[in-house]
Amino acid sequence: MTQADKLTPSIGITLDRFIKQKQDEFPFATGELSQLLRDIALAGKIIHWEVNRAGLANITGSYGNYNVQGEEQQKLDVVANVRFIRALRNGGEVCGIISEEEDSFIDTGNHQGKYVVAIDPLDGSSNIDVNVSIGTIFSIYRRVSPVGSPPIIEDFLQPGNRQVAAGYIVYGSSTMLVYTTGKGVNGFTYEQSIGEFILSHPSIKVPQEGKIYSCNEGNLLDFSAGVQHFIEQCREQRLSARYIGSLVADFHRNLLKGGIFLYPSTQKAPNGKLRLLFECNPMAFLMEQAGGMATDGKRRILDIEPKEIHQRTPFFVGPQNLMERLNQCFQQEEVNA
Repeated sequence: MTQADKLTPSIGITLDRFIKQKQDEFPFATGELSQLLRDIALAGKIIHWEVNRAGLANITGSYGNYNVQGEEQQKLDVVANVRFIRALRNGGEVCGIISEEEDSFIDTGNHQGKYVVAIDPLDGSSNIDVNVSIGTIFSIYRRVSPVGSPPIIEDFLQPGNRQVAAGYIVYGSSTMLVYTTGKGVNGFTYEQSIGEFILSHPSIKVPQEGKIYSCNEGNLLDFSAGVQHFIEQCREQRLSARYIGSLVADFHRNLLKGGIFLYPSTQKAPNGKLRLLFECNPMAFLMEQAGGMATDGKRRILDIEPKEIHQRTPFFVGPQNLMERLNQCFQQEEVNA
C-alpha cells in the first residue's frame, strides 16, 4: 500500500452501487425494483435528518390524534408517514401503499407500477422522547392485479413468502439500512458526510447459539404455559434478558448478536399485538434469510394468509437453537393440555 493509499482509504461499496451489481439476480425486473429500493433509502435519509433535529424542531411528543390501531400518534409518526408516501409516490414504481398509520390502502396513481409496499414508517415512536433507537420497516410485493389498472386489496393481502424484498432502517447511534431480496441479508451504515449508505455488514448471518431473549416480562403471568416454561429455561441457562420495546432495535440487536424475540398473545391481546403485514412478515423474511426462524407459535409466519390489512399475530423470531427450544415448550404444553 502506497502512502497515498494510506491517506485515502476506500469508503467501501455504496448502496446504489450494490443494488446495481445485484440487479441481474432478478430476471423479471428491469430496474424498477432497484429504483424502488433507492426511493426507500432516500426517504430514510430524510427521516434520519428529521429524527436528529426532532428536539430542536418541536416535532417530538404527541400529535393529538390516534391511528387506525387506536394508538396515540407521535408527531414524528405523521412526519415519517408523509415522507415515505411522498417518496414512493414520486418514485413512480409503486401502484399502491399500505401504511400502519393509514386506515386503508393508498392508490398512488402510478398504475403502470409493478409493485406494492407495506410500510411501518416509524416503529417504536413512543421512544422518541427518551432518545431510544427507533426505525422504519418495509416490505415489497409484486402486484397481483393487471399492470395499468388501479391497485386492489388483493395486491396487499399476500402471504409473506411472496415478498420480493423487505428490510428496515434503524435510527440510533448510527443509521443503518438492512434489507434482503431473498439472496441473503446485507446492512448499510449511513455516512452523513457524503450522504450515502455504505456496505458495512455484508452477508449477515444470525449467530446460531443465541444467548439473548427479548420480551416484556411484565406480562409474564398473561403468557401461555409454553412461553412461561421457555422463559424459565432461559433464566436457568443464564441467558441475557434484553428488551427495548422498539421492535426494530430489539430485532437488530438479536440479528447481529444472536437472540430470540417473543411477543406472545395475552389475555388483553389474544391475537397478539404486532401487525403481520407491517412488522412480522418483513422481519420473518430477514431472519430466515439470515439462517433463523419465525413463527406464530404454530405456523411459519411467512405461510400465514392475511385476511385484512391490519391483522395482528403472535410473533416469535430468532436463531434456530432458541426457536427449536421454544417449539419444544409449545409441544409439551399441548401434551399437558
